[in-house]
Amino acid sequence: MRRRRIESLSKAIGKNPKIKKRRKVLKTKLVRWLLVAAFLSNVCSVEAQQTAKVPRIAYLSRGYNPTPATPDLKAEAFRQGLRDLGYIEGKNIVIEFRYAEGKGERFPSFVAELLQLKVDVLVSGTIQAIRAAKQATKTTPIVFITQGDPVTGGLVDSLARPGGNITGLTRFTRELHGKRLELLKEAVPGISRVVGLADAGASGAAIKDYETVARALKLQFKSVEVRDPNHDLTDAFQVAAKGRGNGILVVTSPVLDRSAKLIAELAIKNRLPSMNEESHWVDAGGLLSYAASDTENFRRAAVYVDKILKGTKPWDIPVEQPMKFEFVINLKTAKQIGLTIPQWTLMKADKVIQ
Repeated sequence: MRRRRIESLSKAIGKNPKIKKRRKVLKTKLVRWLLVAAFLSNVCSVEAQQTAKVPRIAYLSRGYNPTPATPDLKAEAFRQGLRDLGYIEGKNIVIEFRYAEGKGERFPSFVAELLQLKVDVLVSGTIQAIRAAKQATKTTPIVFITQGDPVTGGLVDSLARPGGNITGLTRFTRELHGKRLELLKEAVPGISRVVGLADAGASGAAIKDYETVARALKLQFKSVEVRDPNHDLTDAFQVAAKGRGNGILVVTSPVLDRSAKLIAELAIKNRLPSMNEESHWVDAGGLLSYAASDTENFRRAAVYVDKILKGTKPWDIPVEQPMKFEFVINLKTAKQIGLTIPQWTLMKADKVIQ
């Protein structure tokens, strides 16, 4: 009985014009409030997306601007490393590339420009660029990929605790100089004279190391400097031939990297067995190489950048050392220059190109 009376009263209230009008007004206001709330939510979302900072990375190289014919394999490895970690250029990361085209004196101005752009991390495999960056900033993180010992080179306090705003990876290329000459001597029985082909602006320390090792191995060692690969390489090989060199050692640099294929062709033409500091030179036609994987180190540099962007401080990221070194032999090149590689040397190879 009570339930019926309640239902009857409810119907009577529902028919009341004043109450119906008030309900309509409240319903209209509610709809307006919901629309306004939705609009403000969208505006805030758009503004948040617009103001969200996209990380900006600086990549500095002593080499030349890449082309389809002469790509920067190290930069591509670095990019691939970033892609593997979910970064997409132009969407959630920006990379500022600067190529010095063999002119190391350009790095201070490059660094100043990049710091004005407020880059989040500076990355480089060139010691001149690393030093310019280290001198210019104590706050912007720096990730290096260096050939030498970063401790004795004054870049970091120690491998385990780098200190400051700098860390990275070392390839210990210079520490492998002795092994390279040993393997070249073993692969070419009877070799007595080696010509070192070097970038005039960046290879002085390496040449001195090779000279010291060569004396210990009872090898004559003479360096030939290249300033402009487009004009100097043919002359350099003529000098090597006149000096009666019977082996060539290429000291890698971004400038010479650009001419890896031409250097390999000239070595073959002059029947000179070559030892190289990076494996991609053997892919281009060089005879031998002994090194850590350079492209792998640049790919790993992306991991360092990712850690820094996620909040880890550079001084808390230990410097990484290579765990494996590869000895690569190009048998096709050996055949072209009339060289038979001893069987015991072939057995040491990690990779043989037929």
